[in-house]
Amino acid sequence: MAAYVIIPGIDGSDGQHWQTLWERQWGTSAVRISPASWSAPDLDDWVDAVQRAYDDASQQDSHVVLVAHSLGCWAASTWLNKNPSSPVGGAFLVAPPDPHGPAFPRQAAATFIKVSAQPLPCPALVAGSANDPYCTPEAAAGFAAQWQARWHLAGACGHINSASGLGSWQHGRELLDSLTQQ
Repeated sequence: MAAYVIIPGIDGSDGQHWQTLWERQWGTSAVRISPASWSAPDLDDWVDAVQRAYDDASQQDSHVVLVAHSLGCWAASTWLNKNPSSPVGGAFLVAPPDPHGPAFPRQAAATFIKVSAQPLPCPALVAGSANDPYCTPEAAAGFAAQWQARWHLAGACGHINSASGLGSWQHGRELLDSLTQQ
């Protein structure tokens, strides 16, 4: 078993989002970040929220896995690069938005614009979609390469969120399991 840090994107993940459904299944083994603002994200605040959630999760289990979606991928990768010696069993990064893409929420997430993908200090897997409005598959594959993460194109799943109608996203759980069982 492991402890999971849930790192949603802007506005959090609603009740139909796979992250929320997984969090319910995991119960007390999951800790969701709690930034000051979900709607006007500040990178430093979100990275601090990852730290607090990691601290809580690591008290439950020494094997901590980060499960990030959308803007949460950048909060997770930034936290990982600031804390390379923190023992993390893996980072599952789903649908990272392209900070330089046309659909990036530049005003709402201004502090995220200058993020860069750097090699991560733990095993990582990036899952992207063929038709994500926030990131082309080529850009997501590029982030995966820069993060030194495995890359997986999950098909045409939009932004891989609740609007995608994936429910508990069984394929995603299989991908997560393939990462954590390495």
